Amino acid sequence: MPTGTETIVYSLGDGCSITDIVIGKTYTGTIQGFANFGAFVYLNSSIKGLIHKSNILVSHREGDTVIVRVGNIRDNGNIDLEEIVITSYRIQPVVCKRRTTKLEELDKKVGRTVTLECQVAQIKQTSGPTIFTLVDESGTENAAGFIEAGKRAFPDVNQGDTVRATGDVMMRGGQVQVELARLEVLHGVEAEEVLDRIEKAIDDRAEPADIPLLIDSNILEQLHPEMRKIAKIIRRAVFTAQPILLRHHADADGICSAVAIEQAVVALINDSGGDYDTANYLFKRAPSKAPFYEIEDIVRDLDYATRDNIRFGQKMPLIMLTDNGSTEEDLPAMKMAKVYGIPMIVFDHHHPDKVVNQYLDAHVNPYNVGGDYGITAGMLGTEIARLIFPQVDNQVRHIAAIAGVADRSEAPERQQYLDLVADRYTEEDCRKIALALDYIQFYLRFNDGKELIKDILNLNRDHDRFRNIVDLLVEEAESAISEQVMTCMTHVIDSTLPNGAHLFKIDVEIHAHKFTFPPPGKTCGEVHDRLCQQYAGEPVVTLGFGPDFVVLRSRGVLMNIPQMVRELHEEIPGAGVNGGGHLVVGSIKFVEGMRDEVISRLADKISKFPTSGYLS
Repeated sequence: MPTGTETIVYSLGDGCSITDIVIGKTYTGTIQGFANFGAFVYLNSSIKGLIHKSNILVSHREGDTVIVRVGNIRDNGNIDLEEIVITSYRIQPVVCKRRTTKLEELDKKVGRTVTLECQVAQIKQTSGPTIFTLVDESGTENAAGFIEAGKRAFPDVNQGDTVRATGDVMMRGGQVQVELARLEVLHGVEAEEVLDRIEKAIDDRAEPADIPLLIDSNILEQLHPEMRKIAKIIRRAVFTAQPILLRHHADADGICSAVAIEQAVVALINDSGGDYDTANYLFKRAPSKAPFYEIEDIVRDLDYATRDNIRFGQKMPLIMLTDNGSTEEDLPAMKMAKVYGIPMIVFDHHHPDKVVNQYLDAHVNPYNVGGDYGITAGMLGTEIARLIFPQVDNQVRHIAAIAGVADRSEAPERQQYLDLVADRYTEEDCRKIALALDYIQFYLRFNDGKELIKDILNLNRDHDRFRNIVDLLVEEAESAISEQVMTCMTHVIDSTLPNGAHLFKIDVEIHAHKFTFPPPGKTCGEVHDRLCQQYAGEPVVTLGFGPDFVVLRSRGVLMNIPQMVRELHEEIPGAGVNGGGHLVVGSIKFVEGMRDEVISRLADKISKFPTSGYLS
């Protein structure tokens, strides 16, 4: 219907939705295609209407600009348009109402078109669509963009961008997914407003719950603020779809500390709306053979992280170290991580070196508040796990007791954790579980053995299988230990140091079975236990050595292994001495040709430390 009286023609921006359209008003549009019954017109990149053939006034081609009046908006969302011809008019952009949907609301919007304001956490190109992982203040969801199979959709959008997404909410494989019609990168003030809103909301969500410790402990109370800091960093990583890589020492205490965290993080990911596979690519647990973060570990971790960053658009991970990460031996790996901008957090109970703190976002260690290694990594991990996701409390609290028994803690906290779970696990149960963990991890090598470890820790809710596997592994481990110790004991060399301590030495390279359980460190520990029983009440130091290493165990000699390592490194420059551990339990490495001198100097240093008198 020709008219010359209309002077305003509205232009609908791409951020606008159907709710921004007013019946009776006039808009600009673009001819998108034709049918027998009329012409399809796009009012913006995502909103389409129809001019019935009876209302087409001028002949058009696809792509032509047309001026239309909105005749009706039907209940199903179809828009009826009428072409008009105007000789004089001005175009006025529509101020969109910006009715955005939060990601947590998508399951209620299936079948509808939504507009989202989010940050892009990951971009993964599949053989079909491009999958964008979007994060807003309420959660994380996937959105799919499709041009053609295997071709990158919306190539101008990058990981980390703040975007406005428009698309249809669909169900795919039982999961909510947005099929994108438009993905627009926001800039300037608009981007800042969206990002600030998301950041503030995530920061609030990441704050751990205000829950008390499981036990009464002055040391743990002092550590609680830093434990909350670690929990908040981990929760924030989950809410922003940042991968978490957890590295732990490959012994029972290290496993306990890591698995408690694993249970909490996986539960939080699933509770936050992650699909069945989300936890598999957002969380990885990996054992470290040494009680520190080795170069071998960081090189492997960087290799995987950079590949995932390039291939799947993943963020670089948050690295978490447990039962390692506090000493100078960790520095080379930490420096490499810093080059790649990888954040790192640590909770550990090895004697710390302050120099590592400059590379860490958070550091929990009992020595930092006047405690010692009696507060084990497994105890710390259990308490942090509860802060990450409080609902795992009953599931993981026995892990702290197992860790205390496993690492032979003499701290009063050990008995409190045992009392806490005494109705389900005796101290002997905890000892057996710890031994089973050590045994299975020896044969797992660098694998995490996720489900096997959960069975041994009774986390898979199959109590019969838990009992059967622990009993079997303990039987095999004790048999192997008995055979190893019986072989070794006849080769132990005894001497008495000037400070009155018994010094026992055993060459575990030639007087113990190789490449089988127990390994040299545990072999030395088992020999040491028997010698302590034999010389009850007297100070005992046991050295298990090979061509280029010494493993130390001590009872009643107040020595400092990290200090001795530093001194030997300086005093014997041709020996290449390094190593560490706890104050009285640890290991030292050196070059093979200097073994005799290193062991001799080591024994001399041990003899100068005081003894603690009678030991029960």
